[in-house]
Amino acid sequence: LESVFFKQPSGNMDDSGFFSIQVSSHNNALKVWGLELILFNSPEYQRLRIDPINERSFICNYKEHWFTVRKLGKQWFNLNSLLTGPELISDTYLALFLAQLQQEGYSIFVVKGDLPDCEADQLLQMIRVQQMHRPKLIGEELAQLKEQRVQKTDLERVLEANDGSAMLDEDEEDLQRALALSRQEIDMEDEEADLRRAIQLSMQGISIGCILHLRLKD
Repeated sequence: LESVFFKQPSGNMDDSGFFSIQVSSHNNALKVWGLELILFNSPEYQRLRIDPINERSFICNYKEHWFTVRKLGKQWFNLNSLLTGPELISDTYLALFLAQLQQEGYSIFVVKGDLPDCEADQLLQMIRVQQMHRPKLIGEELAQLKEQRVQKTDLERVLEANDGSAMLDEDEEDLQRALALSRQEIDMEDEEADLRRAIQLSMQGISIGCILHLRLKD
């Protein structure tokens, strides 16, 4: 979605620097709170050489999409609604992040004035947050979840196939054990039959030597 935005020019300002009615409306709305929008890359503002980390908030726009980059407590956050959650921005990365947005076609405005109080700002005055994983674009997150579901299905199929092979292997092993036991039983039966023959012959007065001779002959 963002890639579509980046390919088209911003409609907030023409070549002469004239602001659109939309930007003027936002500016008038902010004046109710005692706030004002100043174009970040305007020559007048750039001549002030203000470090972005000394500001409190930026409003970024590309076509119909607006989002805020704001300092809450002592840390900066990208509050883009296209992301799955707020993105923590370090002080050293802030200027580069804003420059990248400008290169991609965004108009950036500095919000001047005292921002209204908010609970997040009060809480983060006392603590600092750490972000282990950066949020993804909402569309990217959905695509990743879909890919994970497909991979899980494929893995389940492989596991089912392996389980089937394992069952076949176990059946073959059982068959081999059964055949081995059967052969042992047959050998034992043959030995018992030979013993019975020997006893029968001995009862008939035939010597053991003859019996062995008969056995060897067999």
